Amino acid sequence: MQTVFDVTHSCGHEVSTDLSDRPADRRAGFARWLSSRQCTDCWRRDRETDQSERAAWLVAKRAQEQADASAWAEQYAMPPLDGPAKAVPWGERVRHQLVSDAYTALVIEGDLSEEQWQSIEDQARGLDRASWWIDQREADAADLPELLDAATDADKTTENPY
Repeated sequence: MQTVFDVTHSCGHEVSTDLSDRPADRRAGFARWLSSRQCTDCWRRDRETDQSERAAWLVAKRAQEQADASAWAEQYAMPPLDGPAKAVPWGERVRHQLVSDAYTALVIEGDLSEEQWQSIEDQARGLDRASWWIDQREADAADLPELLDAATDADKTTENPY
């Protein structure tokens, strides 16, 4: 019974593959399946390329999100966030997304008036700890009023922390 198959992969490379670890009745089918796939070397090369392209895409996406969050914060007079250097941009992006989504859910799609929304927005302005916003990143946007009500003084910076 044949255990070594010469498989020509979809990338054009031919590889001798030992399939003795497979049941005899499944070897030919597995060899046929292998022929529809890239060889291991090509698969690894493409995967590394995909990861570097994905990393570049992610950097560009984060930069665009940060630019959008900064423009939004300026437009709606949101205060700068306080926290570690890595947390502040993340918190700004989360705040932008959460508040924007909450406006859509509560005012545009919901039954909240603009006046009622203004009080929610004012509450959001009072929370300037990046960590608070990051902690809310998984929250449902419609829950923003309740989340803002639950925030404590520890979630706000003061001019004199002593």
